[in-house]
Amino acid sequence: MDQKESVRDITPWDGTLSSSDFFSAACAFSEKWKRFNAFVPPWLWVPSRKHHLLSSHKEEGYLSLEGMCLIKSSEEQESCRSQTWKEESSISQEEEAVDNATLVCICDEVNHYDFHIVYSPSYRVPVLYFRSYHSDGQPLPFGEIEKDLPDHSAKIRSESKWTFITQEEHPYLNRPWYKLHPCGTSEWMKLLFHGDTALNKNGFVIEHYLVSWFSVIGQVVGLKIPLGMLETLSC
Repeated sequence: MDQKESVRDITPWDGTLSSSDFFSAACAFSEKWKRFNAFVPPWLWVPSRKHHLLSSHKEEGYLSLEGMCLIKSSEEQESCRSQTWKEESSISQEEEAVDNATLVCICDEVNHYDFHIVYSPSYRVPVLYFRSYHSDGQPLPFGEIEKDLPDHSAKIRSESKWTFITQEEHPYLNRPWYKLHPCGTSEWMKLLFHGDTALNKNGFVIEHYLVSWFSVIGQVVGLKIPLGMLETLSC
């Protein structure tokens, strides 16, 4: 072991990822999502080479989950959600997967949501971008989006500095999208991993980074992590 490796091994991890680590984390997250969330659309990797000067890693791009709609947990909406899924799947096994997974479904007559997980070169952390639109393609103003968000979202955003929502240009699409600001992400990621000193220790942090991150950030927009994915964090 040379001196640089020795110093790196004892340097406390700052909660961030390199662009290549983000790609590895994204692949791991996408695979886990498909494994434990088989009856909802997958997160797909969208390659992009736009930011040549910001990253030397050949696999530049972002994760995408599109065409979803948020369903609140009221009795009426739970009934509608169950009926929607029954029409698209065989009953018992898939119902259980939906209940344990995420409050989303594919819909025709409601507000649609697209979600992207994008790497921020300046903060060196993932950022959740999202947009919403009617079935005719017209974008929703934020006032309407707030009505779709879970009831606890406003409370979380008012109490936590890292969950405020801003509207900015999507770094790859060059169109206005909403995003959850990443200013405090590295700090609470350090807390989630208990200040592990070695980021690449057995690859654990990289493999589980986005699962841990999304278990927190997804709550703000009503997306839940499947229980099976969370259980992998203790393995």
